[in-house]
Amino acid sequence: MRKVMVFGVFDGVHDGHKAFFEEARTYGDHLIVVVAQDIIVEELKGKRPLRDMAERFADLEALDGVDEVAIGDAKLGTYEVVLKYQPDIIALGYDQTAMKEDLEAHYEKFDWHPEIKVMSAFEPNKYKSSLLNNP
Repeated sequence: MRKVMVFGVFDGVHDGHKAFFEEARTYGDHLIVVVAQDIIVEELKGKRPLRDMAERFADLEALDGVDEVAIGDAKLGTYEVVLKYQPDIIALGYDQTAMKEDLEAHYEKFDWHPEIKVMSAFEPNKYKSSLLNNP
């Protein structure tokens, strides 16, 4: 079984997220979606998500094609969730360049070598949470 892991806030699942999950799923047969904790969202974006983590978690669990939902780390750069699930592929969104760089900087933490793939954008001028959540 090839495990694929994705990360995000997922503050209201939209068609861009669904396309992201669908593309990520092409790299394996078990999709693990990691939802960021509220405190991490605030640290990264300077504000808390509109929906709390429990609501975002439940939305993701209800989606077809998502095999497992996991809670993200409580501290940036620890990658405990990656160490716990040991995915074969880490699929990142087209706009997650900072995370890609950080993962690569911490790659020595992993005693296996997950492949990092960057997914393509799906109508980024229309389906982006920062646009949809700020009308």
